[in-house]
Amino acid sequence: MSVKPRYKRILLKISGELLKGRHDFGFDSDVIADFARQALSVVDKGVQVALVVGGGNIFRGAGPFAYDMDRTTADNIGMLATLINALMLQDVFEKKGMEVRILSAIPSPNVAEPFIRRQAIKHLEAGRVVIFACGTGSPFFTTDTAAALRANEIDADVLLKGTKVRGVFSDDPEKTPDAVFFETVTYDEVLIRNLKIMDAAAFAMCRDNALPIIVFDFTKPDNLLKIVMGKAIGTLVKGE
Repeated sequence: MSVKPRYKRILLKISGELLKGRHDFGFDSDVIADFARQALSVVDKGVQVALVVGGGNIFRGAGPFAYDMDRTTADNIGMLATLINALMLQDVFEKKGMEVRILSAIPSPNVAEPFIRRQAIKHLEAGRVVIFACGTGSPFFTTDTAAALRANEIDADVLLKGTKVRGVFSDDPEKTPDAVFFETVTYDEVLIRNLKIMDAAAFAMCRDNALPIIVFDFTKPDNLLKIVMGKAIGTLVKGE
């Protein structure tokens, strides 16, 4: 591992499902506490941290609860669920001593600042953790797309996608035991092999702007810090 962090500014994207941990719904306090510990370890290295979290632990616009709902309404509920998660994380992070600002794509002035690119960058440069809430603010876009959009807008060095699996495989490793794991894969190989890293709009945005993506197991202790310090963890997706 290098002495200095490899990355100066990162955007971490995690699903809401990670926050529910052992539960079927809501929050797992142990998981969130560990998340805060991992974030603090990176902030203490002087790395600027931005975060996008999904809302699947509460409500998903494409989930079973929304089977008979208008898609726009369902997606709006899902985006607001990410704001609830952002507030939960803000509280826990601040109790760990971090300064946190929530920037919401849907105006919520009583609990969050509006998303303004320049303001987000100022917060990051001041050492504050920035949590982007409410996705892109528009229906029909996933939080993967929001993560790719915000990462590019703030000039992040890398988009880190935290999951429950080691990284990118040739097939679902839970269904195909002999699936091949990729340590490194190019954008073109992802398309040729039809690897499911993130939705098409999000992936295209990263590829078109040469933003590297690292897919890794966020449930493993200290994986986030190891990546930031230069250790090869998970799968790196990049250009040729």
